[in-house]
Amino acid sequence: MKKYQVAIIGTNIGAKHFENFQKVPERFNVHTLCGLTREAIDKILKSNNKTKISLNFDDVLKVKEIDIIDICLPPHLHFSACKKSLEAGKHVICEKPLVSSLKEIDELQKISRKTRKIIFPVFQYRYGSGFSKLKALIKSGLTGKPLVASLETHWNRGKDYYSKPWRGTWKGEQGGAILSHSIHIHDLLNMIFGPVSNVFAKLTTSVNDIEVEDCAALSIEMENGAVVTSSITLGAANNTSRLRFCFEGLTAESGASPEKPYNPADDEWKFLARTPVTQNQINQLLSKVKQPKSWYAGMFDQIANKLDSSKSDEVTLHDAKKSLEFVTAVYESSRQNKNIKLPIEKNSPLYNSWLPNEIISKN
Repeated sequence: MKKYQVAIIGTNIGAKHFENFQKVPERFNVHTLCGLTREAIDKILKSNNKTKISLNFDDVLKVKEIDIIDICLPPHLHFSACKKSLEAGKHVICEKPLVSSLKEIDELQKISRKTRKIIFPVFQYRYGSGFSKLKALIKSGLTGKPLVASLETHWNRGKDYYSKPWRGTWKGEQGGAILSHSIHIHDLLNMIFGPVSNVFAKLTTSVNDIEVEDCAALSIEMENGAVVTSSITLGAANNTSRLRFCFEGLTAESGASPEKPYNPADDEWKFLARTPVTQNQINQLLSKVKQPKSWYAGMFDQIANKLDSSKSDEVTLHDAKKSLEFVTAVYESSRQNKNIKLPIEKNSPLYNSWLPNEIISKN
């Protein structure tokens, strides 16, 4: 297997990426860490003297040995950074949200095809024991038809979090709790229950003095007929993520542990049988599911598989587009106070941006 050379661009969430690349050392080497200041980089590298340091993104793109650019920048910089990286002949890993409109995703897809380089959007919540078990149950047919689901993204974000000037703004963050926080749990909904058909959304800003939303309640219908509720707040006492999926043959429920709010796939899941499926059938199948790598390390492992042309389960541009299509529909539903159907077509005014009109006119 080839060992891929990576450059991480950004030192905030980039620190987590660096930590998790160390968990797959046989597949990746962090060649370079690029940030605004040497001090921020040194805090991540500590005693590591193998990784090179750069304060200039353009210089990093010129390094021939680097295979992958891992973009961990604020959201409004994602599109331009992805574009430059692809055109420099690099594969790309990019944090969520991948870009700021459906139009930008389609533009990146064209560049990706032209350069023959792959973009890997980041949805690390997909990887871990809980979801490996649930996917095995679905594949076996024991779950049966999806019926209903309930999702909770109940986190605590206050003044410290919003001390960074780009956060909490339409220009810098491109959105609020829908885009930056619950985007993961809604991606998991797409992964487990399939595509969304329509959504009705209520969004409010009740917790913090910011431009964007920090509370929401969503009513969602899936293409397969299942119905879903999603509750979101940044004003909870602690951080919890809870998922409950009810199928004809079983109910699957995450543990909602405050210790694992950002890694629900590795939480303690319950899989409860519903007649005619038996608990013994479920337990027997689950006993055969292998323990996977989880979170970012699990995602990176699947990226390496894809680049090796091996069997893989990586996040795709199609997944990212479905996610941002849903985000677009949620914002439009809240503003219009009506149900919005998906997909969002190219002739829709929403295709170019989900930002409020007054923000677009300023830009």
